[in-house]
Amino acid sequence: MAIRIARRRVRAPAQLARVDRRTKNLLRRLHPGEVAVIDHEDLDRVAAEELVARGASAVVNAARSISGRYPNLGPLILVENGIPLIDGVGILLFDKIAEGDVVRIQEDRVYVGERLVAIGVRESVESVGRAMEAAQLRLADRFESFAANTMEFLARERDLLFSGTGLPELEHVMAGRHVLVVVRGYQYKEDLAALKPYIREVRPLLVGVDGGADALLEEGYRPDLIVGDMDSVSERALKSGAELVVHAYPSGAAPGEERLIALGLPYETMRVFGTSEDMAFLLAHGRSADLIVAVGTHGNLREFLDKGRMGMASTFLVRLRVGEILVDAKGVSRMYRGSIRGRDGLLLVTAALFAIVVVVAISPPLRLLVTLLWESVRQFFFRLTH
Repeated sequence: MAIRIARRRVRAPAQLARVDRRTKNLLRRLHPGEVAVIDHEDLDRVAAEELVARGASAVVNAARSISGRYPNLGPLILVENGIPLIDGVGILLFDKIAEGDVVRIQEDRVYVGERLVAIGVRESVESVGRAMEAAQLRLADRFESFAANTMEFLARERDLLFSGTGLPELEHVMAGRHVLVVVRGYQYKEDLAALKPYIREVRPLLVGVDGGADALLEEGYRPDLIVGDMDSVSERALKSGAELVVHAYPSGAAPGEERLIALGLPYETMRVFGTSEDMAFLLAHGRSADLIVAVGTHGNLREFLDKGRMGMASTFLVRLRVGEILVDAKGVSRMYRGSIRGRDGLLLVTAALFAIVVVVAISPPLRLLVTLLWESVRQFFFRLTH
């Protein structure tokens, strides 16, 4: 007689949900062990790394984390770190899950209590790998689009690029100074830490691009200037005493103005078709900075595409424009790690011992002290052996 053994399905634990269509806003509220509910097509590397760092227990994405337009790294980072990714569940998800709901992830399904609210695609390393391979084949088409947008930006921003038209007046003087521009991008923490000796000795003007201002504060620096949309920078940074320059678009709309007016903070505006990162570079270049040192900014084609904006083509062109004074600090933390070689350490110890011998030799009191110590040691060993 065959005995049938019933397998009991393991019930997934319930967890608190953080819900926001803008990932960078959600990250400020996310705590370890919580589920991130987002709407982020082509999840970029920076957002994924932040989700991992914040300790997300799972990510539920209303959009497709990898659409196939280009091989973005965000989904791979999540699944390789063991974070369940439920993908493409649809925009109606935000009508069914609210901030603070207790949710449960079971395979490719999302529950609020006992109610099934969404079904998506449970991504794995294999499924993400296949999607990235398919996206790699479409990269040439994306590059053509990228090049076309670069030319569009050149036509729109010709006066700003080549004559400095539209630059705001600043209290801080950039002419003849080094300017450190910090963006909360790839490996910004490591590179900013590696630049501590440079910042201490050269004392560059510190410019934070939106959340880059908080990155400076976290390292113990006060930003001199904050530029950007002012949506991902903390109130603490805005009130730190830095000059504020709001990114305004060609239409004149400047979303960040509302927040600064509500806080009662003075600010300038600067119209730029591209990104806030471009604005920081153009501002430093137009105000005759001697050198621009960039931390966490975008430096290659994949990073431009990974940002997920057509406007990123502008960053490519702006880098060409300011290239003669631009130094990219990306990877400086990996390029050089301070260490003491064995030979150098031996020389240091030898020099210290030699200095001690010289001091003892020319000081009668020290010679007497050394003699007494030597006698004490000799007598101790004599008693020990006899």
